[in-house]
Amino acid sequence: MKHSVEEIVLKNGAHGLLIDIPNASVMSTRIQFRAGMRYAKNADVYEIPHIVEHLAFGANSKYKDEQAFEAEFTKNGAYHNAWTSDISVCYETECADFEWDRILELQRLSICEPKFNDEELKAEKANVRSELTGYMNDYYRLLWPRLQREVGENVLVLGDRVKTIPNIELKDIREHYRRTHTAKNMMFIIAGKLHGRKHDIVKMLEGWELKEGKKFEIPMDELHSSEAVSIRRKDASNITFGFSLITPRHLDRKEVMAMNYLNHMLTGTTNSKIFGTARKRGLVYNICSSISSNAHNSYWDFDGEVNLENAEELFKLIQSELMKALNGEISDQDYDAAKSYAKGRLQMGAQTVSQIADYYAENYFLNGDVERYDDMNDIIESIDKANMVDLAREFADSGIKALVTVSSAEKAVISGLETYLTF
Repeated sequence: MKHSVEEIVLKNGAHGLLIDIPNASVMSTRIQFRAGMRYAKNADVYEIPHIVEHLAFGANSKYKDEQAFEAEFTKNGAYHNAWTSDISVCYETECADFEWDRILELQRLSICEPKFNDEELKAEKANVRSELTGYMNDYYRLLWPRLQREVGENVLVLGDRVKTIPNIELKDIREHYRRTHTAKNMMFIIAGKLHGRKHDIVKMLEGWELKEGKKFEIPMDELHSSEAVSIRRKDASNITFGFSLITPRHLDRKEVMAMNYLNHMLTGTTNSKIFGTARKRGLVYNICSSISSNAHNSYWDFDGEVNLENAEELFKLIQSELMKALNGEISDQDYDAAKSYAKGRLQMGAQTVSQIADYYAENYFLNGDVERYDDMNDIIESIDKANMVDLAREFADSGIKALVTVSSAEKAVISGLETYLTF
């Protein structure tokens, strides 16, 4: 979908993107605060941001409880959601174009005028506990926080997060909200048919009654390598694994795209070097790789599930194919296929208002970067094999890596697999 992007700074210090999509029939908003778990006042109440997020659509100055607010919000089919990460608390809505102003006003009520109360707090503490204990049966959700902690990120693992919930009181909720939900700490993205409405949208946003506050910096951790970690589960029928190679710097959009090229070659399809070969040999149902980058660090991640009897052969394959990439053994055919795939995914990635908003949100909320969609085709064309090889070598040579598994296997088995992650 054709669109134009404008970055604006409000009088109250909030800043964000207005994305005008002339033919849109819906409007999508994202309101983000740097208010995630890393900004809890101390580790004893680590889960506060998650509970604040759950309470966001509860009682406010106009509606007595979540049910009343929900009935009004969704009466014309509008959608809302919220999520919490280590860094962010983000509130999202999507609605029909004809009611954009009504929904934006309801979003203002939920963010600016919540009425936190003991009854809803008690319910949401129980709901968050249920959510987290459920995640403990999802081995991927279990292992990745452990990996973060093992390399030096100041985060809690799932079990420790659950233990903090009983410590949280109403005064803690209010303190965290007042400290983090401020104008200068707010970023936003509003996407839809904005022509002729920008003035009204800005006026509405500048009328939000939030304290001035300050914009929080993203915490910086000193990362280090870790020995293999085995999370023992007696009933685990296979090995669920995740490993990361980490470089201590931010990657720009071209670098991220270059690594996406390489990931496509390694694990992207059943014709790929690692995933495709493993499937052909009957070693593994699935294995994935991805690249992510924040203000301070970038992560080259791999994960999958493998039966114990196939694990060593799979990890030998991973080592072999990564060594080929590090040695620059990338064929023209594989390079051309990755470029073609990237072009297709780019064109497919802007079919909806929500997709366009998500594209800009990824970098803007973390780094303040406005990576214009129309520039991406030129970036794709500019990537060559040397970009991929140089970056892969940077990750391999950084000295920061970790492997975490969930299985019933002995630790010696996992330590043995780790030896194949030496490049």
